[in-house]
Amino acid sequence: MEPFVQRHRRDEAKEASLFLLESWVKEKDGLTAGFTGRGGGKSGEPWASLNLGLHVGDRDADVVDNRRRLTEALGWPAEAFVCGEQVHGCAVQAVGAADAGRGLSSRATAVPDTDALMTDEPGVLLVSLYADCVPLYFWDPVREAVALAHAGWKGTVLEIARRTVEAMAERYGSVPADIRAAIGPSIGPCCYEVDEPVLERVRPLLAELAEAGIVRLAETIEPSSPGHGRLNLKELNRQIMIKAGILPTRIECSEWCTGCRRDLFFSHRMEGGRTGRMASWIGMKGR
Repeated sequence: MEPFVQRHRRDEAKEASLFLLESWVKEKDGLTAGFTGRGGGKSGEPWASLNLGLHVGDRDADVVDNRRRLTEALGWPAEAFVCGEQVHGCAVQAVGAADAGRGLSSRATAVPDTDALMTDEPGVLLVSLYADCVPLYFWDPVREAVALAHAGWKGTVLEIARRTVEAMAERYGSVPADIRAAIGPSIGPCCYEVDEPVLERVRPLLAELAEAGIVRLAETIEPSSPGHGRLNLKELNRQIMIKAGILPTRIECSEWCTGCRRDLFFSHRMEGGRTGRMASWIGMKGR
């Protein structure tokens, strides 16, 4: 069953398009987690309409308005919003109430050089941005800590999923077997063909996973044209989560492909790079 469920919108033109991580939201009062679609925003073409990225050429005022539409739809104050300046790396940064508002209105105030954020403080809404890359969600219900990680192919090869689990363990005492994880809407192997230089970077990781008995090459790379292959980033990140100690039964994976469903999502690859950005989010309102 698809874990990210589209919320019914009362006014499609004005209300942010949301895909809720439904089982988590229903299980824990005060927990919010999900992914945005492309509808219900203010931006014009080619970012129409719920573009949440300040770095794509859209009007800053429209992006900030869209971000406020998101927080309003969630019932959160906009000032709770915290995001990082993503660089396709593997840095994990802990944030708290003192960081609230960072990155909301300006890239200059975002947490620098960070592709994963985590917190154990209520009232902090972690946010990261996407247009095909893989959103990774982490929730430790025992220590009441949450995290988000942004995984393109570079972040995947750097094992940002594992590094996030390790950071949660070090900072909050999280036990990997207690952590719940989810993999959000992102480009699927149906739409994600990569060339040999990328495959060369991925293969050492696959060899490590295979040696650990976790993954087989055929599960993550399907040969296509000569020197190219279709890469399954969702599955690769799932296997990295398992390697990090998260139980397979505690990992949920979306079937939404951002490349196939451009009626619902932005896709950098399928729209030639000129498009908007969706957001993943997670936060706890209180204990």
